Amino acid sequence: MLKSIDPILTPDLLWLLASMGHGDDLVVVDANHPATHIARSTSSQRLIQLPGLTMETAVRAIMSVYPLDDFDPDPVRVMAPVDDPDRVPDVQRAVLAEIERASGSPVSPGKLARADFYRAAAAGFGVVQVGDIRGYGCFLIRKGVIS
Repeated sequence: MLKSIDPILTPDLLWLLASMGHGDDLVVVDANHPATHIARSTSSQRLIQLPGLTMETAVRAIMSVYPLDDFDPDPVRVMAPVDDPDRVPDVQRAVLAEIERASGSPVSPGKLARADFYRAAAAGFGVVQVGDIRGYGCFLIRKGVIS
């Protein structure tokens, strides 16, 4: 156990986050996502699984140590619902609220169609798959610098 580190942040997850450079994308996805397949294509080829957690709980812990890229106009991108790309699912609202709380500023996510999200995720650094079963809990979160 480490002092002041959320216990959700496992050693493997901390390694993944610490190994990323600014501009790298962390892929955070729900239980429905083909994470094992996508993770094989990422830079680290790592899949970290956090079963039994909601997306917002996992992202709250991650954002406690993760600097959001403030140079990029879209540091957060989400998968848009196929049936209604303008709809914002509850899981996305909850996670965006956690990211905004941690970053201290509003976040307006970029929206990617399903196939585009999969391509962008495969180009990410690594994948964190959460046990949350709510659909469209799929995020790309770009790492910034600590200032």
